[in-house]
Amino acid sequence: MFIKTIKSDDLAHLSYLLVSGSQAAVIDPRRDCSLYATEAAAAGARITHIFETHRHEDFLSGAAALSDMTGADVYHGENADGEVEYAQTVKEGDSFKLGHLKIKVIATPGHTKDSVCYALYDTEFGEDAVGVFTGDTLFIGDVGRTDFYPDQKAEMAGQLFDSLQKLKALGDQVIIYPAHGAGSVCGDAMADREFSTLGYERFNNPGMKLTDRDEFIDKKTSESHPMPPYFNLMERLNLSGASPMPAVQVPPALDLAVFKAKQKQARVIDVRGVADFIGAHVPGSLALPADMVAAYAGWLLEPDTELLLVAKDADQAQLANTSLLRTGFEGVVGFLSPAITGWAHAAEPFTHVHAIEAKEVERRLSTNDNWQLLDVRSEKEFSSGHIDGAKSIFLGDLPGQLDQLDRQQAHTVLCESGARATIGASILLAAGFKHVDVFLGAMGAWRNHQS
Repeated sequence: MFIKTIKSDDLAHLSYLLVSGSQAAVIDPRRDCSLYATEAAAAGARITHIFETHRHEDFLSGAAALSDMTGADVYHGENADGEVEYAQTVKEGDSFKLGHLKIKVIATPGHTKDSVCYALYDTEFGEDAVGVFTGDTLFIGDVGRTDFYPDQKAEMAGQLFDSLQKLKALGDQVIIYPAHGAGSVCGDAMADREFSTLGYERFNNPGMKLTDRDEFIDKKTSESHPMPPYFNLMERLNLSGASPMPAVQVPPALDLAVFKAKQKQARVIDVRGVADFIGAHVPGSLALPADMVAAYAGWLLEPDTELLLVAKDADQAQLANTSLLRTGFEGVVGFLSPAITGWAHAAEPFTHVHAIEAKEVERRLSTNDNWQLLDVRSEKEFSSGHIDGAKSIFLGDLPGQLDQLDRQQAHTVLCESGARATIGASILLAAGFKHVDVFLGAMGAWRNHQS
């Protein structure tokens, strides 16, 4: 018997392949799902069960496609706010055999109404659980968010508290296997590791340490989490089942003439690094580094928009396109080849973003009246410490709140390091703002400058 973690770094998503003898199960598969079948076959097993812990909001499930590929049945909890067309419904106490293992369903509503966890028992060694797949109910260092039902926040928080007590009852020895790691929008303060036990979490996880139900409810209802617009699309598609991931995720390489022709109806996304974009980019393009696509595409892009990528090479274009496909964005029509150097060599127009340092920000704060410092970090980050005089607009909300900014002013955009600030600056520039620069180093540099 073995459990293999399949990690999708861009989504901070963790899925699992569980093998016992000639049978295998997959828990919370991602959309590009052929690797599960490949890994199972390499272990001499066949996938017979696919378990979903809940209807995911932040990525497209691969359960339906993997079921078609392998013939395995899909299992999903009750109360999914609609019919999960490709799955059978499971409820509290249902159990399944997988080789000499037993998998038992625990109903754990709270994060969502359909959330379930799957406790794992080794029937050859005692009656106690040895592991539990916790989905978004329990993370390492955190517990699930409970704000997906705005009118039922207290009720959902109370349900999550009750669900966590069920997990505690499994015993301190139980290893936990969550659906996300650090960096996911489905939690807030996850530890940057992928192993823990219920016992460790009971003593160290802030959410698990709370033993008073009302205190837990007060804490959860006071939290504020981002709610990207694409969550609604994910919820809808994860009822009907997403189509299989395209076999090839490398978008077509487009020469200059074809790229320019397609520019008329497509949006240009620059997926290179921050320094590359600052140095030179296609005018009007959106900076969205490949490793940040999964985090911000859902805020900044419309699902049906045609997209043109500017990437360093085919590998980077593939990385960005894979993240887009995992989150329901299927509009990439190609990437510029050769990249920005070829664009410039052909005498096509390009521009850059000016970057400033902490000393210049300090000077402007004291002398420049026609200038605005714009902080695009989250509300929580801003509240925990910011530069006096800065205006706060979260990066994901920025495209819809441009009317809050004076177009006659110059703007300096900042975040924690400069990456999100560069994305924010690209949004302003594409919207026609004339005098925009980036505080490179941002809050990290500011704290060091002030110390």
